[in-house]
Parts: sequence; C-alpha cells; structure tokens
Amino acid sequence: MASGSDRNPIIIGGLPSQVPDFDPEETQEWLDSLDAAVDERGRERARYLMLRLIERAREKRVAVPEMRSTDYVNTIATKDEPFFPGNEEIERKILNATRWNAAVMVSRAQRPGIGVGGHIATFASSASLYDVGFNHFFRGKDEGDGGDQVFFQGHASPGIYARAYLLDRLSEQNLDAFRQEKSKAPYGLSSYPHPRLMPDFWEFPTVSMGLGPIGAIYQARMNRYMHARGIADTSKSHVWAFLGDGEMDEPESLGQLTIAAREGLDNLTFVVNCNLQRLDGPVRGNGKVIQELESVFRGAGWNVIKLVWDRSWDPLLAQDRDGVLVNRMNTTPDGQYQTYATESGAYIREHFFGDDHRLRAMVENMTDDQILHLGRGGHDHKKIFAAFSAAKAHKGQPTVILAKTVKGWTLGPNFEGRNATHQMKKLTVDDLKGFRDRLHLPISDKELESGAPPYFHPGRNSEEIQYMHDRRKGLGGYVPTRVVRAKPLALPDDKTYATVKKGSGHQSIATTMAFVRLLKDLMRDKELGKRFVLIAPDEYRTFGMDSFFPSAKIYNPLGQQYESVDRDLLLAYKESPTGQMLHDGISEAGCTASLIAAGSAYATHGEPLIPVYVFYSMFGFQRTGDQFWQMSDQLARGFVLGATAGRTTLTGEGLQHADGHSQLLASTNPGCVAYDPAYGFEIAHIVQDGLRRMYGPEAEDVFYYLTVYNEPIQHPAEPENVDVEGILKGIHRYSEGTSGSIPAQIIASGVAVPWAIEAQKILAEEWNVKADVWSATSWNELRREAVDVERHNLLHPEEEQRVPYVTRKLSGAQGPFVAVSDWMRAVPDQIARWVPGTYQSLGADGFGFADTRGAARRFFHIDAQSIVVGVLTELAKEGKVDRSALKQAIDRYQLLDVTAADPGAAGGDA
Repeated sequence: MASGSDRNPIIIGGLPSQVPDFDPEETQEWLDSLDAAVDERGRERARYLMLRLIERAREKRVAVPEMRSTDYVNTIATKDEPFFPGNEEIERKILNATRWNAAVMVSRAQRPGIGVGGHIATFASSASLYDVGFNHFFRGKDEGDGGDQVFFQGHASPGIYARAYLLDRLSEQNLDAFRQEKSKAPYGLSSYPHPRLMPDFWEFPTVSMGLGPIGAIYQARMNRYMHARGIADTSKSHVWAFLGDGEMDEPESLGQLTIAAREGLDNLTFVVNCNLQRLDGPVRGNGKVIQELESVFRGAGWNVIKLVWDRSWDPLLAQDRDGVLVNRMNTTPDGQYQTYATESGAYIREHFFGDDHRLRAMVENMTDDQILHLGRGGHDHKKIFAAFSAAKAHKGQPTVILAKTVKGWTLGPNFEGRNATHQMKKLTVDDLKGFRDRLHLPISDKELESGAPPYFHPGRNSEEIQYMHDRRKGLGGYVPTRVVRAKPLALPDDKTYATVKKGSGHQSIATTMAFVRLLKDLMRDKELGKRFVLIAPDEYRTFGMDSFFPSAKIYNPLGQQYESVDRDLLLAYKESPTGQMLHDGISEAGCTASLIAAGSAYATHGEPLIPVYVFYSMFGFQRTGDQFWQMSDQLARGFVLGATAGRTTLTGEGLQHADGHSQLLASTNPGCVAYDPAYGFEIAHIVQDGLRRMYGPEAEDVFYYLTVYNEPIQHPAEPENVDVEGILKGIHRYSEGTSGSIPAQIIASGVAVPWAIEAQKILAEEWNVKADVWSATSWNELRREAVDVERHNLLHPEEEQRVPYVTRKLSGAQGPFVAVSDWMRAVPDQIARWVPGTYQSLGADGFGFADTRGAARRFFHIDAQSIVVGVLTELAKEGKVDRSALKQAIDRYQLLDVTAADPGAAGGDA
C-alpha cells in the first residue's frame, strides 16, 4: 500500500506554479523541441509525445497536473493487457445460458394471471461484467473471512438468480416464483437484492439508487477501520460496486467520492455500466457521460479506467496514425451512439465513417455485418479481465471502471438500445427465436411456440457447470452469500448501569448527557468496550462527547500529522490510525452509511460491532430516512440517538432544527425500536435490553432509536420496585397522585414528564384533582404491540381475544386520559384507540421557531399550566368539574399570553 504522503498529497496531481526558472536555456531547448515536433510532424504527433512524457513522468513519480479527461478510448492499451486465464469458449456458453434464463424468468413472470414485472435490459447490458467477476475475481466466504463485498446493481438481479440456478443454488421452482414471495412461499424470490427477504443470499440492498455507491464507499472504509483496530483481518477483502451511469446523477452516488480518495481506499472498485441510457432515454444525449464521469472521478482523486471498445476495434485504432478515428470517437455524442446501436452496418458506415475519406478507407474491406459488430468494451471478456486486474493491482487510490455497453444487448432489435427497453418485460415468440439463435442454444421452435419459454440448463455434469463450480471453489465459495458466524457477546452485568440509575442528585443534566455517562461505563467493559463504534456528523462537542477524544480518539488512517490547537487541554482533539470514533464531517448520509456498515459487520465479517450514531434529531429520519430503511433491509443493528429532540427544547435554533416528528417517522420503519425516555434510569434499562436483543444469544435484526434532549433537568434515582417491563414495553406509572379527590391520568414522554409532574402538583393543590403521571417511554412500541394483537384477534375469532398491553396497563386507572409530549399530536395519538377511557392529546403541531422554551411551550399549549387546563377540560366533559373552571384557569395562567410563561432553563449543552 502506498505511503501516507503519497495517498494524501496537499496538491492533488499537480505542482506549484510559482517556481523560478534556474536554467532558462534548458527550458528553451525543451520548448524548441516541442515547436519542431508540431512543425514537422503535426499537432497530433506532438500531442502523442506530450502524453507519453506525462506517462513517463508519472512512472518516475514526478508530480504533473492531472488530465481530467482523456481520449474516448480504452485506458489499457492492447499491448498492456494481461493474459486471460479463463476458457473463453466455455465462459461464453455459461454467459449465454445465464442471459437466456434471466430473460425467460422475467418473461414468464409476465404470464397471464401473474404480471408481476421485472427488468431484462440492465442485466443484458452488464452480463459480461458480472461473469468475469464471478469467474475470476469475487471472493467467497468459505475461507472463514468476509470474502469480497459485492454491491450488485438492483435491476440486474434476474441475472444473479439465473446464474445461481445453473449452480443448483436455486431451482426452477424458485425462478418461477420470482416476485411472488408470499403466494409461492417458500420458493419466492425478491424483486431486487433484499437481505431481509432473502437473508441467506443477498448481503447488500442496492435498488434505492444512489445508496449502493455511498454504501460501498463506507463499507470499504469500515473494512479498513476494523483491520486497523484489530477486530478482523479484512486485508483480503475487496469491495465491488456495480452501478448505472444514470444512477450517478443521484447526489449520494458522487457526494462522498473524496473520502474514498482521501483515505486511499484501494480496496474499492466502482464498475459503472455505461449503457448510455437511464429509465426513459439517454443519460447524456448531447454529451458524453463517460467523459463527464472520468473528469468527476479524476478530480475527486480516483484512478479511472475507461473500457470503451472491444477487441474488434483494435486493428482500426492501430491504423489511426493521424487520430481521425479517435477524433470521431471523441466528438460523437451519446445520443448518436445509442442510435448506432439500433441501426444497420450500412447506416454506421455512412454516418460514422462516411464523411471522411480516411475513415472510409479504414473499413473499405469490412462487410456491413462486420461493421455492425464493432462492439463495446463492456461485452468483451478479455478487455473486462484486463480492467478488473488493473483495478485490483492499483495501490493508493480507489478505482472506477467506466464500461461502455448496450442496454438490452443480445435481446434483439426490439430491445437493444431502445428508449423503452428498461420497461420492456416480455419477449414475443419471434423475439425468443432470435434471442435463442444469437445465443446458439439447443432449444426447438416447438418449445418456444407451445407455451411459456423453457429454462435452459446444460446438465449438472456438463463441462460448463463443472467449470463454474471449479471457479467458485477456487475463489472461496459462492457469491452472493450471506453468512452469520458471529457469536453472542458477553454482556455486562447490572453493576455497569448502576451509576445512571442513581440519578443526577442536585445536578441538572440533559438526557443526552445521561446516555453519554452510561456509554462511558459500557466502553470500560473489557470485552464489550472495543466493539463500540462512535459516529457523529461533526457534532461530538454539541452532544458532550468531546470527553471521548483523549481516550477513544478519532479514526484517521494517516494519524494526526499536525499539532492540535487545543493540545494542552484535557479534552484535546486527537486523531489516530486506531481511533474508535468516526468523525465523518458534515454528512448525515455518510454517517448513516458508516452506521449500516458497522451494524452489519456481525454478518459481513462475523465480528459484531455496536455502532452508536448521534445526530441532531431533525437531521436523522427526515434527511436520511431512505438509508434507515436500507439499514433495516440489511439487517443492521445498533443504537441511533436523535439528540436535541423536541419541537420546543432546542431554544434559539428555529424551524429547521426543531424536531417534533422524528418519532412518527421512526414508527414507519418496521426494523426500528423507538423510545422517548424521560430519565437516566429508563435509558439504562432500554440500552441494557437493546444490547440483549441485538447482541445476546437470540439476537434480533432490529436497531434502536432513542430521542434524547439537551434541556438540563434533575434526574431522580430509580424508584423502588421499578416497573421494568412497563419501561421496555412502552409505559409505566411513574408518579401516583397523593392528594385530591377527582381522579385523572396524565401520560407524558421524554422532556414532557417534568411538565406533567408540575401539572400533577397544580391540579392537586388548586383544583382537587388527583392525577397519576405515566411515562410513555415508547408510543411506537405500544401501538406496534396493539396492532399485532388486533391482527391475531381478526384471524383467530374462535380463540380467547387478546388485549393490548396499553389497554391492560391502564385498565385500573380512572380517566380521563390526557397525553402530552414535545412531539406533534400524531405521535401520542398512535395509542388513542386502545386507551380505556376518554383520551385527549396535547402536542407541538406546526413549525418550530426560535424563542425561550417557556414561550414556545405556552404557544403550543403543552406546558404544565396547559396540561392542567387540558385535564380540567376533559373532566368538565364528564361533568366532574364545572365548565366555569376552564375560563377561570385560562385567565389565571394567562394561557393566551406567551410572554406570561416562565421562560424556563436557558441553553443547555447536550
């Protein structure tokens, strides 16, 4: 691997321009030589000489400016291509069978009465790219390590299934159950790579386009992180990401390229399938997407390999002494290349070669059919092998291979290069016959005319199938395969949680700080501590986690090559190659990708990691919700902390920082277990149970989301006979009313529990109301359990009907029930239908704004006095208090005047 200075230059690929000329005469000699070359041999010859000089300069490690874009030809010259070790004839037969079965599987899924769809054209364009990878590069997991991590392009899944069928990993019954996961269970195949749906097959979900690229970058980085920290030997693992050229328009696809270059991730290769088409038409009709991407990746510090033309172009390029062919290649736009893919050889002769006598002369001895079959590099096994080999051998930089292909390749004239090809799912009988002939498969016309087209298998003992098995055996097993080898972790005992359960005494701390204190104790555990992966988007100080800097340190593969400005302070900023903290900059998407990679390490590498991702809660599920869905799909585990939660708690920050709905967004993710704890002792029990559920003997594929606040409060000690079951299931009675004669119930969560306690006191002292206060640690879990109960009752009417936990828990409490939180009402309203009595909620609906906490809570009418009026209102409806008390209370507490509210505690770090 290249040294740190080579991998992280201050001037990327360039050189200082302000350098004095110490030998003007020598300089003039060089300039004169260039002038002579131009005058005597022409500009093209001079250009060639300059390119060779630049190439030689790089070989001699002389810094020269990077060329952001090169000619529209293959990066690897024919003379530099390595020996191809495979049997190309056999591999072609394998590929033909795979192509056929992939297309037939999708076509059969369109049969009458099914019509579930599928995509044919993407795999048709990228089939050769995958085949070379499977036969020669992708490492399996049979050697006991994580092998390679391959991010398959989502729309290409039929081809991956088709190959697995040839290897007897899937049956014909499986292929016929494509996209019929329930109706054809247990044989159903998911539409795209979904580990949650096929947990023994797929490893990485990729079809939400743009998330595959960023996921692959952070997976490669996580591999390096685990190796540096001695958790797993990932030195042999290589990350491959197969992507589409249209997909690269997604911001997530390109947004984090620089981190891969900055950290020298030469264990990462992007393979961009440049078939020049997106879903509806050309990617860059008037431009050249390969040239554009080359410039972007080079500028980001990546090694770029262009794979544009197949071997049939080599003799023509060898004749191109004056560069006219390369010039035509350079200047032809992608939209025209798409047209050439659909036209005849005669059309190509006339329009590509025909208007220049030198170009015409190059192909005058070629037939129209030969011209028609001048192909693209992404379909040539030898060219692909050369590109993949170069990518694996390159050190110090990640590599991108830009492989030019034709969308719908080999599927026939109705599919190849057509704008509508992405949406075409069914082949006619004529299409099938032409496709069969193109692939030279022994399938009769009768078989194609008599019903659904058949699958093709050359036989288990055939030369092709034995070749496939031998290649996979030599590469360490079958891919894709997901294996869970991780053993349960030895979890700390109750003593680790004791400090947080004692409360904060006379000190006021935020729930964020309560969690951080617990995390410190957990990280001291000899077995568990090293497995925590701390993740934050440039906000560790905001969350009070700068105390980890000196001990855990920030991960940086280059270490710290400067003196920190705060080096004399106790909590100095400290970077280290073995650091435990991931400081991913201002990139929530990057942090979430790190979270996913760490949270799935138990499967990827057989070593559990415990990621703890802390962020401004507004910028979690709202900004990167698609990635949290990806996290559930990838069966990742870990803790996610929505810090600075609440619509009114983060004073002064205003609309875009005031989170009153992330709990609602979290409720939509089936893999997310979400809590809104009020006190440290609740956090202790939730985290302890989370570690058990995610890393214990019967580990579950869930992740935990805790919303914590930055408002300092006094945390009580854990009550005697604390209701642990209630805390974990979502609700427990925290404070029973002790005075007053009119019963009522207040249900609160998170930072609202202290308001409820204050309201309880006012109600007793001023209104003769005896109110119990319940802490709803999880509105979401209460609803989820109740929905499961109702589903069971619906389908089992003959059995004794079950009762939801929240109903049973509140059954002995005398209402009415008033719920309050720092969330919009829709959050507590989740349980309304199962509360046994009159139910009303108070919430912070609408946009947040900057003001004091007291003023904001009075505005939303969720403060203690508003809770009092809310309870009195419900009691008045039941005739238990006179309605005149309501106006009296509103006037007494000045609920219509936000300036009358106590402003509350100001500020509050973490």
